[in-house]
Amino acid sequence: MFPLRPLQRYQLVVDLCVAGVFGLLALAVELAGTTSGALAPLAVVGENVGAVLVALALTAALAMRRLQPGIALVLAWVGAFVQMGFGRQPSPTDLAIFAVLYTTAAYGSRRVFWWGFASGIAGAAIVPLYLVGRGLSEPLTVNDWFAAGALLLASGFALMLAWVSGALVRTALRAAANSRAQRAAEAETIAEQQRVRIARDMHDVVAHSLAVVIAQADGARYAAGADPAVASEALATISTTARAALTDVRLLLGQLRHSQGEGPQPTLADLDQLFDRVRAAGVDLDVRIDPAPPGEPPAAIQMAVYRIMQEALTNALRHGVDPRVRVRLGWFAERVELSVRNARSTSSSGSAAPGGGHGLIGMRERAQLVGGRLTAGPEYGEFVVQATLPIGPPR
Repeated sequence: MFPLRPLQRYQLVVDLCVAGVFGLLALAVELAGTTSGALAPLAVVGENVGAVLVALALTAALAMRRLQPGIALVLAWVGAFVQMGFGRQPSPTDLAIFAVLYTTAAYGSRRVFWWGFASGIAGAAIVPLYLVGRGLSEPLTVNDWFAAGALLLASGFALMLAWVSGALVRTALRAAANSRAQRAAEAETIAEQQRVRIARDMHDVVAHSLAVVIAQADGARYAAGADPAVASEALATISTTARAALTDVRLLLGQLRHSQGEGPQPTLADLDQLFDRVRAAGVDLDVRIDPAPPGEPPAAIQMAVYRIMQEALTNALRHGVDPRVRVRLGWFAERVELSVRNARSTSSSGSAAPGGGHGLIGMRERAQLVGGRLTAGPEYGEFVVQATLPIGPPR
């Protein structure tokens, strides 16, 4: 019912030391406040016992206020009832009650939080009743009622001020915790987006490079006996492609492992090298760029064009039944349009239908990231990849 709050060791030491000093002072104050002059010895003992019990209860409440605010509130009530039961006057020892009300609002559970609120209201009502009732020997006058009302307001203000201060601290602590949780969630989202981007880049690099390597390896195997020079050229292309892919993979893995900034990204200047690799793999590539790029397009658009082109050519190399592939690329004032067309077999076209592979999904994501759109599917006996990407006017 009252689970202990986790505290640092220094917090426990501070609370115990403060409670120990408070207990010694409270015991001295309470014993000094006993009226033993005209009392019988037994009454003096009772007064001293009451003083010790009040000091012990409020000291224990002060010691437990942060470790378990609920228990501290119970102990504070015990001390208050003992004080009233022995007919004792309020004293500086009662300051511990304000500290307990503060911690119930600041650190207590939801139930303890509202128990502290109710305790403040109840305490504000009990204090004037107790003080006025102790001196009640005749009917109350108007001044007596005024004094009781003033005590009610004063005690209520003091007790609720302690509780409200704790409630404000509780709100601040929760706001800080929510802010930390929000920052952690945002960091996780960014990290997940980074991982998805790296996985997409990894797929584009590895799929394209392996497609070129496989095509060249098959060509080298068939040409090895008839034309060693062709086989040697194919092996050189395999070596170049594999080294380039290895460099890209190492860069991507470095970003994934160390969360570094983005490394060099492909631009339009790399398209010629991409076209050369595809042609070296045996593809009859017909490239037409009209109109030409206006100046220096945005880097994000350049990377999107390169990656979409890379994946589209890789699909054509893997699934095409005709070595002829037509590439059209047009840079307009506010958009860039590209298309890749090649003939496919019926089975290949079906497997490469929209949504049928990670490559097509990756191309669509590339287009969507820059605010564009991409379609891919069979059209008049060919498989066509078409994309439209928006760009701003040249600066």
